[in-house]
Amino acid sequence: MATISIFVGSVYGGAERLSEQVIEVIEKSEHQAQLVENGTVDDMLAASHILVITSTTGQGDIPDNLIALYSQLNDQFPMLTGKQYGIIAMGDRSYGDTFCGAGRSFDELFRDLQAKPVGHRLEIDACEDFEPWPVTEPWLNEWLTKIS
Repeated sequence: MATISIFVGSVYGGAERLSEQVIEVIEKSEHQAQLVENGTVDDMLAASHILVITSTTGQGDIPDNLIALYSQLNDQFPMLTGKQYGIIAMGDRSYGDTFCGAGRSFDELFRDLQAKPVGHRLEIDACEDFEPWPVTEPWLNEWLTKIS
């Protein structure tokens, strides 16, 4: 059984609503979920498993409620060697190269910090999937079987 620390970046509440559904599924599985609000580097270091659920704002930017954590991780560069993580990135493909930029930024930083991705990053396109849950649920169920 793993405890999954969930870090949410939301602009209009979509990622927060999705995180509630994710937590319900995790709690029904053999794992536990812990929502981390206003996360810090210490929260990241203390996490046994990390799940970032984030929307993207502007031109591929990280939402305000996650930017401080991202900046701290980037500045302090604490090694997360072997720490398992997953990313659910929400965006709008009409923004081109910046589509799901927040999730991609976290994924790149986690890899630089030597964290271990579990499966692939889930990218949800708001133009195709008006409701993110139907896309997230199968990804999450598979992700949960892969974490150790």
